[in-house]
Amino acid sequence: MPRLIAFYLPQFFPTPENDEWWGKGFTEWTNVRRAKPLFKGHYQPRVPAEELGYYDLRDQNIRIKQAELARSAGIEGFCYWHYWFAGRRLLNRVFDEVVQSGVPDYPFCLCWANHTWYAKRWNPKVPDKVLIEQTYPGIEDYESQFYAMLSAFKDKRYIKVDGRLLYGIFAPSKMPDIEVFTSLWNSLAKKNGLPGFYFFGLFQGSSSLADHSSSYDAVVFDPMHDAAYCNRMIFKNKLLTRLNPLLKRPVSMTYEYYSNIATESFINYPETIPCIIPNFDHSPRSCSKGVIIHDSTPEKWGELCKKTLSLVEERGGEGLIFIKAWNEWGEGNYLEPDSRFGRGYLQQLAQAACK
Repeated sequence: MPRLIAFYLPQFFPTPENDEWWGKGFTEWTNVRRAKPLFKGHYQPRVPAEELGYYDLRDQNIRIKQAELARSAGIEGFCYWHYWFAGRRLLNRVFDEVVQSGVPDYPFCLCWANHTWYAKRWNPKVPDKVLIEQTYPGIEDYESQFYAMLSAFKDKRYIKVDGRLLYGIFAPSKMPDIEVFTSLWNSLAKKNGLPGFYFFGLFQGSSSLADHSSSYDAVVFDPMHDAAYCNRMIFKNKLLTRLNPLLKRPVSMTYEYYSNIATESFINYPETIPCIIPNFDHSPRSCSKGVIIHDSTPEKWGELCKKTLSLVEERGGEGLIFIKAWNEWGEGNYLEPDSRFGRGYLQQLAQAACK
């Protein structure tokens, strides 16, 4: 049976940095609540179902409920986004509490979200500026990061692939010296009684695969950017109405369109690990500037799950599939129950995974 792992965003609690940048009490829910529909049939705002509600992730009971829901859908564990900026960690409270408390008793791994934070990505109406820059100072900083996360790596819940600790890099093309990083961490792992790492890069589109994929143990392939690029080309050639006459903007596409390109991509790149999305809508963060996948439903998601699981089962091996994401509400990219579909996406995933 394929191993399903869902990316997990720990952005749902106030932090001093967000208070400074966006106003006191800002969390991911701030953007979610104020979202508005941009065209006819556009599903916004998205409202979480009452069973989780507009939660605060400092509440351990919420984290327990999330794990229970994920497990019931056949998801093996969460891949937490990990933020490290030259010795400074952000949004780390939730994951640190999970490690320190041992609760929930649910598998996890980490993916370094190694990208610079820009103001306009969160609010297109403000002047563009760097909020915090991602840099790569070198070996001493890589070693500091390893030891900062050592207690997590030693945790019995940490997910392993091929007997090694699963660890991801969000932006592979940004890493200036990935071989130095991976070699050092594998050496430090053995020094500390660990089996070493299974490093994956999250490749968002096919354009950088040839240049960077060989530096990783595995490639996790998210084809959404390929779909967005193809959709823009169709729009420029005035063929958009052949897809769906409701679409008015070059960054919008139907879920069927995304799903078809995703399936083709996983067939064309059989050595990659699929990364599938249940829905996507960046407009709560970027208004009319972001990508929108229109008209997703649990049933359409279920069909993509079945196709992807079938392809992965045919390949054999570890059978990994990543889901992006568990709770990226500000990008309309989540599996958690909402007020329109309830647990529909989770139920469809469970049906596909537990057939």
